[in-house]
Amino acid sequence: MNPHELVKHALKLLVSKDMSAFAGLWAETGAMEFPFAPPGYPQRLEGRAAIQEYLRGYPDILDIREITEQVVHQSVDPEVVIAEFTAAGIVVATGRPYSLRYIAVITVRDGEIQHYRDYWNPLAAAEVMGNSDELPTAFSGGAHD
Repeated sequence: MNPHELVKHALKLLVSKDMSAFAGLWAETGAMEFPFAPPGYPQRLEGRAAIQEYLRGYPDILDIREITEQVVHQSVDPEVVIAEFTAAGIVVATGRPYSLRYIAVITVRDGEIQHYRDYWNPLAAAEVMGNSDELPTAFSGGAHD
């Protein structure tokens, strides 16, 4: 699967709430980074198992119902794409609407994600979630910095 196909497939898995298959797209030694992570939130996850654990409870926090404004840009490196998308749905705990824009720089090699750098806005996420104090614990997933 080329990087463009993999990103589109990953977003479909996110909407279908198949977090095990979503995490399964990472290479065994792949990584996920959050450069704008707030204090208490993991900044880097190493390995497919850590990513799978982190994502395990995601559908219990956010009910993502659609991906809108999806664009995948090819970088000069054929293994690297930049994905821009908006995830929309419901915050499970509050029933409030959720809509947040994401930008991710994704390296794909041999059909697997080697590196996923997620540039999301934690302040906007906290506002949408309804409580900025809950954000770090909501997505901790047992992961550690």
